[in-house]
Amino acid sequence: MFNKLKPWLLPILSGVFIGTSYIPFPPWASLFCFVPLWLFWLQQTTLKAVLIGGFITAFVFTLIGFNWVTYLLHEFAHLPWVFAGVGMLVYGLIAHLFVPLAGLLWFCGQRKFQWSARLSLGLMAMITILCEAYSFTLFDWNFGYSWYGANLPVYQWAEFIGFSGLSALTLLANLPLLLAWQQRKQASGKILAGLVLTGFMLLNMGGLWLQARLPKPDASFNTLMIQASTENSEKLAAELGKGFGKEILHRYLTQTDAAVTHYKDRKIDFVLWPETAFPALLGEQFKNDEPSLELAEFLKARQLPLITGAYSVNEKLRLITNSLFVLNKDGDIVPPHYSKTILLAFGEYIPLEQYFPAIRNFLPATGHFARGAGPTELLAWNGYKMGAQICYESLFPKFSRDLADLGAQFIVNVTNDSWYGSWQEPYQHFYMTLARGVEFRRPVLRVTNTGISSVSLASGEILERSPIHQQWVGLYEVPYLTNPPSTFYQRWFWLVPCLLWGGLIVLLGLGFKKAQ
Repeated sequence: MFNKLKPWLLPILSGVFIGTSYIPFPPWASLFCFVPLWLFWLQQTTLKAVLIGGFITAFVFTLIGFNWVTYLLHEFAHLPWVFAGVGMLVYGLIAHLFVPLAGLLWFCGQRKFQWSARLSLGLMAMITILCEAYSFTLFDWNFGYSWYGANLPVYQWAEFIGFSGLSALTLLANLPLLLAWQQRKQASGKILAGLVLTGFMLLNMGGLWLQARLPKPDASFNTLMIQASTENSEKLAAELGKGFGKEILHRYLTQTDAAVTHYKDRKIDFVLWPETAFPALLGEQFKNDEPSLELAEFLKARQLPLITGAYSVNEKLRLITNSLFVLNKDGDIVPPHYSKTILLAFGEYIPLEQYFPAIRNFLPATGHFARGAGPTELLAWNGYKMGAQICYESLFPKFSRDLADLGAQFIVNVTNDSWYGSWQEPYQHFYMTLARGVEFRRPVLRVTNTGISSVSLASGEILERSPIHQQWVGLYEVPYLTNPPSTFYQRWFWLVPCLLWGGLIVLLGLGFKKAQ
């Protein structure tokens, strides 16, 4: 068995390095995780071996870093554990095709143009970085988030280059460490390794300075977060009109009431409930429905404003929306409300259904939601300018950039992570969401059905975190800037992609010139 695996040990090793550097693991191998795979590629003489090596690395790190997909398939798709495990294996083969694709592009280019050894290494690194940056995935992970998860100050540089830029730098650092390994018996190898280590330390020291020089907030508010930890079976039954709607609403009302009593000596500016917390349709056209009336009476009696996730209806398309509403202290809906724009494939829509409507005949249970208008306006109420996000819309930096461009003072993110278990995904999604606050220097309020709920400040500091799969309440005082300035990353959003593509063009140009 070992003899069969021996030729593939380097790709396996890279997979282990990458997978065990993902949140919730510390990023212990991030700076050299691709070195074994790149060394393997350099040794190969056939495209087949390069591709297999890439598939092995991607398969191994997907199984380690994203094994929560097994739980998702069991909980969301209701597959038996055996079939969920098979689904995880299939996901492992297709989830990160950017790795074998990078090997394919590099190997074919090397064969055609006969690049020099140093140029070939540079192009290997650059092609890998760009393939990772533009890989197609439902869960837009990158290698920058792990620095935030480990609370290493280097993550503060996201204010300038974003976490995608930090990811590119992390992968780029693998190149000098590959050279250092090749020259490990020479002084030059030790010097290269020392330079990378020194540079990493300087970036962390600079991160501390970046955090310390931030302007002091000039305002604050108190928000009460409610995490009811409602089971998926109950939510599904309520959504299908099969009961539990009243029970869920009373759970939120009771928990909120108890929290208000507990914090009676502190001001509460608004309460925050998670994604689709309100277990009925909400909106002006439903304000006389029994659940809406009960909610309005509750808020009016306590003079308590509320921001909550709820389903609504797009009357023009006659489709359900996944929305976020503001209700004032009298229980009235404050327009506008926000409806989720980036929908979950096979959960909230079927890809290509608009072109091939017959697909729905094969997937009748899949949701069919209307898309919102995107980050085109803020939730403006009581003087606050709030950027609204629902669930994994937080994973897309441009979405948050558009909110920041509109003048959002802070971001409100509501989520239901109950489909993913309690091991990896809640932590990964948590840091990926709060990362937007570092890039655009705004507080992020994140409340979820089952955790992790918390608040991050513009500095990236994370306040008290909720437990997972437990009922919980938290009252936060959140300082913020009434007129937050634009960050460098916000103004020069496309700088890093331009530099990466420019670097690739320059390297390819050098290779083409030498080939003539």
